[in-house]
Amino acid sequence: MATSSSSLHPPHLNLPPTMSLSPLTFPPPSTPSPYPTPPSRPIYSDRFIPLRSASNFALFGIGDEKSLSSSQSPEEAARGAAYRAALRRALFGESAVKGGRIFRFMTETRRVILTPWPKEMESGGGGTVVAGTSSVSPAKTPRKIARSPYKVLDAPALQDDFYLNLVDWSSHNVLSVGLGNCVYLWNASSSKVFMIKIFSVQVTKLCDLGMDDSVCSVGWAQRGTYLAVGTNEGKVQIWDASRCKRVRTMEGHRLRVGALAWSSSVLSSGSRDKNILLRDIRAQDDYISKLNGHKSEVCGLKWSYDNRELASGGNDNRLFVWNQNSTQPMLKYCEHTAAVKAIAWSPHVHGLLVSGGGTADRCIRFWNTTTNTHLSCMDTGSQVCNLAWSGNVNELVSTHGYSQNQIIVWKYPTMSKLATLTGHTYRVLYLAISPDGQTIVTGAGDETLRFWNVFPSPKSQNTGSQFGAFSHGRSQIR
Repeated sequence: MATSSSSLHPPHLNLPPTMSLSPLTFPPPSTPSPYPTPPSRPIYSDRFIPLRSASNFALFGIGDEKSLSSSQSPEEAARGAAYRAALRRALFGESAVKGGRIFRFMTETRRVILTPWPKEMESGGGGTVVAGTSSVSPAKTPRKIARSPYKVLDAPALQDDFYLNLVDWSSHNVLSVGLGNCVYLWNASSSKVFMIKIFSVQVTKLCDLGMDDSVCSVGWAQRGTYLAVGTNEGKVQIWDASRCKRVRTMEGHRLRVGALAWSSSVLSSGSRDKNILLRDIRAQDDYISKLNGHKSEVCGLKWSYDNRELASGGNDNRLFVWNQNSTQPMLKYCEHTAAVKAIAWSPHVHGLLVSGGGTADRCIRFWNTTTNTHLSCMDTGSQVCNLAWSGNVNELVSTHGYSQNQIIVWKYPTMSKLATLTGHTYRVLYLAISPDGQTIVTGAGDETLRFWNVFPSPKSQNTGSQFGAFSHGRSQIR
């Protein structure tokens, strides 16, 4: 004989007819307990599942409109419909007002929401939050970089030679430029050109090498006022700019000296004779060590920030890394397919080196000299002439020649382009950074020097450089 479910189960439970309702009780303990025994109560082993048909939606005014309005006048039904629509909209959103079911399965739409977090994440740049995910990145306004130079200087006789290094910026904010057979100094703080005194006579031509020689490279010491000048005849001159006096002339190279790099009191010089000479300006000898390895002209030299490693690039498409205790390179990189002039060490990561290749290569490559690994490669599409890291942010700038003659500011490590600057009509062969790390100067065969504000200040990325205070204009450096 079938028994109704209502006789077996309490009316407030929705149990299947085949499920028996048997209360569970615990047997009394074998030994008397010092605590009073609580009264036994039934424990059910099923969870409560409500029935939709038993729900009283009419109590909240959100049930079926036909059943609700059957016992109401037309005026009351109209007011009730408006109230229910407003209530649905407030509780369940617009979709419930349009007749959608309150509880339904659907594919969640991923919404992109901008976030106000100002903290810069590791990847940098702006960011989004995707609803339903845990990945959060900040919504940050990209830094604006002026697309035009704030100052242009005429530089007559600035050579259009890929293998030379004729522009450098000192820690005292003095720019040195090699023009023909002379060297000029430009004080960026006062925006005035002043000359080196030769034989106690002030002249317009600086460090005149004569008609039979020319300037091939210039390089400021890391600290102080010493300036090294490499010549076409293979000599290296040391000048004290504060006293406007030549300190000494050092020989050792047989051909032109196109690359210079300082490491404290040690000056390294690279030449077309394929050799690199290490010179201690405190010693009496012209050089203390000779580094052999390149098979063609040495056109790029850079010391690491800890002054322990020297990177050199040559026209033999090779990039070498040397230490102070060996005359042979400890690391050799041969991946470039053109001359390697552009070299720069990261001031942020120890052992991170970047190099750029010439016209047949066009690539920027990153190296970890600590682990001797090739990290990545970026094809820029044009000849890479110079590279320089920003000391204020993890960014770098590259200048290019054939065929676009542009300047690019990159974000590392994503290598996303922050700005592409144009204006030079010839290859951008020369690059230097101001001592505050905010301004760069570029030189080209179009005989102009252009000053750009590209990097933020160390304290605030929104603070402009003091060098940007100059009005836009064009001046002549001599």
